[in-house]
Amino acid sequence: MSTPSDKHIPVLLSEVVQGLAVIGGGVYVDGTFGYGGYTKAILSAADCRVVAFDRDPAAIAGGQDIVADSAGRLNLVHACFSTMGEHLAPASVDGIALDIGVSSMQIDEADRGFSFRQNGPLDMRMSSDGETAADIVNLTGEKDLARIIYEFGEEKASRRVASAIVARRRERKFETTGDLASVVRSVVRASKDGIDPATRTFQGLRIAVNDELGELDRGLLAAERLLKPGGRLAIVSFHSLEDRRVKHFLRDRSSENAGSRHLPAPVSRRAPSFRLVSRKAIVPGDDETRRNPRARSARLRIAERTDAPVREATA
Repeated sequence: MSTPSDKHIPVLLSEVVQGLAVIGGGVYVDGTFGYGGYTKAILSAADCRVVAFDRDPAAIAGGQDIVADSAGRLNLVHACFSTMGEHLAPASVDGIALDIGVSSMQIDEADRGFSFRQNGPLDMRMSSDGETAADIVNLTGEKDLARIIYEFGEEKASRRVASAIVARRRERKFETTGDLASVVRSVVRASKDGIDPATRTFQGLRIAVNDELGELDRGLLAAERLLKPGGRLAIVSFHSLEDRRVKHFLRDRSSENAGSRHLPAPVSRRAPSFRLVSRKAIVPGDDETRRNPRARSARLRIAERTDAPVREATA
C-alpha cells in the first residue's frame, strides 16, 4: 500500500543532491526532514551519514521506517533546524540541505490548519506547542494584525483585511480556516493570475505563528559554524521574503568586508566564509513544474564553505 511519502515529490531533488556533492564517509544535515525525500536521496548517493531535523512530531513519527532501513546511517532529531549547532560539533558537516517553508505533509492535512482550500481548525503550527493562528487572529490588535499581514504576507490590502477581521470577531471568534478565508475573500479582490485572495493573509499568519524568518536567520548562522571547509549549503525557498534573506546572507559572506565608501577604510578586511557555487538562483524546469505545480515558485541557492572564520558579528 502506498503512503503519502511515496506520493511526495521533493522540489529540485537532483539539483540539491548534485549541489551538495555527496561523498562517501561524509556527514550531511537535512534540516527540514518532512517526508524524508532529500534524506533518502542523500543516503542513496553515497555511503554517508545523515542527521535530519524536523520540529513536526508527525514527521518524526512518519520517518521511523526510513531510520530502520538506513542501517544506522540516519539519526532523526525532533528539533528546529536552527538548533542543529546544539547537536553537532563546529566544522564537522560536509553538507546541509534546507527546504524552507511549509511542507506538503502540513498543507495536505486539513486538521493542521494551513490550507484555505480545505476547512480545518485555524492552527498553522509546525510544532505542537505555542500560539495558534486563531490566537493571533482573535487576540492581536488591529494595527499589529495589519503589520503581520503586510510584512509577512506582502498583502497590500492588509489594513482592510485586519479591519474586517476585527469587525467579524466582535460577533464571534474565528475557529476555522474556512471562516477566515471567507472574510478575507470578502474584502480582497481576486487577482488576474488566479491566486486565491486569502493566499497572502494565510502566508503572513503562518510565518508569524512559526517565526519562520527568525528560524531561517538562526539556521544560516548555524550552517556557517557547522560546515567544514569545502562543505556545501543548499537552500530551497518558496517566496521572496525567504529568498531575499538567503541571497543577502550569502552575498555578505561571499565577499570581503571592505566597509562603506562613505566611512574610513576598515583596519582589516575579513575573508569570505562562503563561495557562491551558482551566482543566480536555480529554478525548476518546465517538466518539474508540470509534474509538481508546488515547485513553480522554488529558488535554490548553493554555496561552499571556505576556511575563513565565521562572521557572526555582521549577521
